[in-house]
Formats: sequence, C-alpha cells, structure tokens
Amino acid sequence: MKLSIQNLTHTYDTDVCKQIQFELEGYNSIAIIGASGSGKSTLLRLLSGLEKPTQGTLSVNGYAVDDDSYRKKIGFVFQQHNLFPHLTLERNISLILEKTRGVDPAEAKRIALESLALVQLSDQTYKLPKNVSGGQAQRASIARAFALNPELIFLDEPTSSLDPVLTYEVLSAVKELKKLGKSFVFVTHVMSFVKEFADYVVFMDQGKIIEHGLPSILTTPQSKELQFFISHIM
Repeated sequence: MKLSIQNLTHTYDTDVCKQIQFELEGYNSIAIIGASGSGKSTLLRLLSGLEKPTQGTLSVNGYAVDDDSYRKKIGFVFQQHNLFPHLTLERNISLILEKTRGVDPAEAKRIALESLALVQLSDQTYKLPKNVSGGQAQRASIARAFALNPELIFLDEPTSSLDPVLTYEVLSAVKELKKLGKSFVFVTHVMSFVKEFADYVVFMDQGKIIEHGLPSILTTPQSKELQFFISHIM
C-alpha cells in the first residue's frame, strides 16, 4: 500500500486534522490510534474519500481519493453495522452488488453466500439484522465490504459497541480476510488487535500525527504523548 498526504487540514467547528504531511509505502495493515477526538476517524474518512478535505490532497496507491476508479477499489466498515434493517443478511450484500456493480442477481447471491461463509455466518444467511447478535451483524457488514472485491478495506472502530466475546468474533473475521490478501487501514482502541494485526501504526493526538512506526512503538514509545496514551489505555 502507498499513502501520500500533503498539507492536509480538515475543519468542522475547529481544525480536526492540522497540516498533516505523511508518506508511507510497503505496508498492508495500517492502524491509526489515539484518544477520542484526536482526529483518527476523520483521517480514515478522508483517506477513504467519504469526506473532502478543507485543504490539502490525499492519494492511496497512486489514486486521488476523490477519483471514481479509486472508490471502486475500496470497502468501508463503519462503527455501527449500517445494514438495511428490512433486508436479510444475504440481501444486504446481493442488492449492493446488483445496484453498484451491475452484477447479475444469481451471481450476486452466490457471492453473498460465499462472503457470509467466510465470516462464519452461513447459518444466519436469511435472518434480518435485528434477529442476529451485534457481532454477527458487524461480521455481515464486513462480508458486504469484502463482497465488492476491494483491494483495500477501511475499518472505523468496528468493535466499539461490542462486548469482549463479540469483539473477538469480529476481529477473528477480519484476520481471516487478511489471509486472502486484502489490505486494511483501521481505527481501533483494542491494542491487542493492533499488536496482532497491524504491520504499521500511526498515532494521532490533537489532529496531528505525533509518532508512527512498527507495532513495537507501542512498547517503546518515544513521544511523551504516546507514552501518556499507552499508560492510560493498556
């Protein structure tokens, strides 16, 4: 994966990301960590093209993030599962394939079933989201992102509302997808997952990238900000 961020500032009522300059190449599972309000989820949304920056440019794998061809190469999993409540898990996936990719209904269903099987949900295929657990619904959301055959999947706190058992279910599903060669950029507060899953870590504080490097920075932080963060979250 190749990331390029140039002069990035993004503002809501205040600057959430502040004059970020960042280049990275050669890593396939990048964690963005930091305290609530540090700007990490905003940076994730900017990298995925869900939001446009107030100032500056971002590119991923050589694509500008507002390029239509880039959007077809990515998937996004939100904090809440974001499934259509009136559709079964299978139909939540097959409908998206039909409407956004023009996939034939029979083929869309085949892909949906295959994707649900990858995240261990074959026995929940025809249930509505309200009739499955939170972890199962979030795994279905991951399956939906995967079904689009993206090169890169963005995960924004995919376990934020789940208990430890359901968190384990979701993170295990993500690990299975990594084995299939997908790249990930993800935000999480689960440091054990960062250590196991990330091959590069970006730490943000007050809208800036303060420290970045291999996951070993979590055990040997150099900045006082990361030292403080680790001491309070671990």
